[in-house]
Amino acid sequence: GPCTECSCSSGKGPSKDPSHTKKKENGDRLSVPKIFFGTRTHKQIAQITRELKRTAYSSVPMTILSSRDYTCIHPVVSNSGSNRNEMCVELLEGKNGKSCAYYHSVHKLSEHQALQSAHGVYQAWDIEDLVSLSRKLRACAYFAARELMVGADIVFCPYNYLLDPQIRESMEINLKGQVVILDEAHNIEDCARESVSYGVTESQLRAAREELDFMVSNNIRQKDHEPLRAVCWSLI
Repeated sequence: GPCTECSCSSGKGPSKDPSHTKKKENGDRLSVPKIFFGTRTHKQIAQITRELKRTAYSSVPMTILSSRDYTCIHPVVSNSGSNRNEMCVELLEGKNGKSCAYYHSVHKLSEHQALQSAHGVYQAWDIEDLVSLSRKLRACAYFAARELMVGADIVFCPYNYLLDPQIRESMEINLKGQVVILDEAHNIEDCARESVSYGVTESQLRAAREELDFMVSNNIRQKDHEPLRAVCWSLI
């Protein structure tokens, strides 16, 4: 039978209730869990959203969390290579007297209904749709996607957004009481291992050892720096 808890049963557009709750018959508030759908790659997210468009749930409020590599449209930051995150933060903090005009226009994209109706019909969208619309509106797709998470019923993202505690904190993802779906979950072990691993080169170790040598020889927090220097020596 038709589902009665979401907007698809009535044929109406998605609900904009920011608290993401519905009323019980006795007047109490019932929290509706979000669905976090994790995939291995961003390309797989595009495949999943394409399939979502073909279902009766195409109009359900959704968002896609992805990195600045896929969503940043700032002409300087998006072409900067590997330091996009740092450059974005500097612009948001107003360093060097510059700021990001695209970030200040996030509100143009932040209403989920406006995003969907841009295509003439209420339907699921993918990262390319979001970025294309953000270019037209000159608004930041990266932060708009994060704002859309507040009212979304389903959130698509790569595995590490759910597994890495630092990313979860920075993206303000709370999985308590939520539904988590992991596509091709046999890849989770490798992703979890990467989330708690760090790669370092020998030249970086030698540079760190030289700095620690300087700290120890100049009696700067010697008790803290000597054990770190010993680790560098042993690894080298």
